[in-house]
Amino acid sequence: MGKVVLVTGAARQLGGRFVRRVQRDSGVDRVIAVDAVPPGHDLGDAEFVLADIRQPAIARVLAEHSVDTVVHLDVSGKALGAGGRTAVKENNVIGTMQLLGACQKSPTVQRLVIKSSTSVYGSAPRDPAVFTETTPPKSLPSGGFAKDAVEVEGYVRGFARRRPDVAVCVLRFANILGPDPDSPLADYLALPVLPTVFGYDPRLQFVHEDDVIDVIGIASHEPRRGTLNSGTFNIAGDGVLLLSQCSRRLGRPTVPLLLPAVTWVGSALRTIGMTDFSPEQIRLLTHGRVVSTVQMRETLGFHPRFSTAETFAAYADSRGPGLLPPERVGRAVDRLAGPASRAGHIQLTSPGRGAHRRWRTPRSFRSTTTARGRGARSVPHGAGRGRAAAGPRDPRRPVGRL
Repeated sequence: MGKVVLVTGAARQLGGRFVRRVQRDSGVDRVIAVDAVPPGHDLGDAEFVLADIRQPAIARVLAEHSVDTVVHLDVSGKALGAGGRTAVKENNVIGTMQLLGACQKSPTVQRLVIKSSTSVYGSAPRDPAVFTETTPPKSLPSGGFAKDAVEVEGYVRGFARRRPDVAVCVLRFANILGPDPDSPLADYLALPVLPTVFGYDPRLQFVHEDDVIDVIGIASHEPRRGTLNSGTFNIAGDGVLLLSQCSRRLGRPTVPLLLPAVTWVGSALRTIGMTDFSPEQIRLLTHGRVVSTVQMRETLGFHPRFSTAETFAAYADSRGPGLLPPERVGRAVDRLAGPASRAGHIQLTSPGRGAHRRWRTPRSFRSTTTARGRGARSVPHGAGRGRAAAGPRDPRRPVGRL
């Protein structure tokens, strides 16, 4: 008899894609898709159950269908449909508590997969250059989705202690991007002009939606030979991108603002509903965050198909050109650089025999250009005085005093 897989968050794009993906696995008998709202996309042959994971009714769903694998994807930084930050927090924290309580009482549950985020590490000025799965955060997130993820993982660790017979896998995803992203950072990058923190250029990591689906599939099955899919794993593409590189590749201008001004702009954008520009996201856009993926490769046995740069390129292609398309900016720079380089070449030509030119540079670096015949040489200011009658300088002798 095959496995019975229950997937939460089926109404979201990511959850719907995984529901359709897991049905193709030969070892899966049935797929139960659960969400509080009907999905707007096709779920294939999966059985959809309209249920709110914040309610105790989720325990009845597990018992009725004899579920043995639970994939909890209904942990997100954005509300589905109407609802603000309060609804998101209730769904993330209260919903996870109810789901874990139901799994603890169910004798059939054997495997649990949790979608988490690398935001649990926070972002602070004294953070390490690279976070591993065991690195303690310097500053715990104080609010927003990052704090939700910290609380969710705390409940999951408690569940793992109470049910050691259940294989638990926590996947900490970097910022998820792709053609159809659903995250606050994607909303920020979609702004026509990107507000940034003056004096900071954070490092960012991304993971492609396709890689997210693939790694969840690996975590929801029995481990392959030589691998282990129980534990906590950082999931991200190879490499990093700076925020300035992201803005140039999107063709979107940036507006550097002082940190208090960025906080005010974020509050205004959050009020009008354009994006969830939370304080935690402002910290990410100030200090950045990079995680190690060694355990993902060596222990979990997963190798992403898309690097961070390739993931961002897929996202940029789906957004269309910005106010400053990279191709147009490149052509403009080339047109300006051509005459400037030619003018610079003419300016540096030796003016004639015996002529001297003094560059207006700091005194310690001043030099005098002396032309002799066709060639010209540059010596430190004052080094050639009294040497005109001595003939050409011996190239083995130093010029001037050090």
